[in-house]
Order: sequence, then structure tokens, then C-alpha cells
Amino acid sequence: MFKLWAKIMADGKIRRQFVYEPDEKLDYSHFLSYLMDICHEMDIPTPVLLKTHIFNFAKFNHVKFLPRDFVESVDFDCLLLENIVL
Repeated sequence: MFKLWAKIMADGKIRRQFVYEPDEKLDYSHFLSYLMDICHEMDIPTPVLLKTHIFNFAKFNHVKFLPRDFVESVDFDCLLLENIVL
């Protein structure tokens, strides 16, 4: 079991946040489905997920999605996902 803290940042401030808690262990092969669930709950488009995003999350326990990672235009500076380590 794990928790992901999703934050939408704009102008250096948290505009919206959501804590995602699935009922399974962290599996990087399911990371896209985690991301899609989070984006659906926050009502934002899903960014393009690259291998470097998954590597950064695995190495640093967080990943940042910038507006250039989205196909649609967004009105925030970044989407930040952090692994809440208990």
C-alpha cells in the first residue's frame, strides 16, 4: 500500500491537491493507470508519460509534469506527484 500526493502548482503555490491511495502495492508497470486516475479526480488532462518520468519517480520519490508534457493547454505551472513514505 502506498500514497501519492498530487499537487497542481501555479505561481509557486499549491492550487489543488489530492492524495491517491490505491489498494495495491506500488507497481511501476501500472504507473500510467495511477496517473490517469489522479488526473481524472483532479479534472485535468493526462500528461504524456515518458520513461524518464518513471525513473525520476523511482529514484527521487517525486516527478514533475510541466505544461510541455501535456497535449492540451493547461493553466498551471506544473503537476507534482510525490510518494508519501510512511
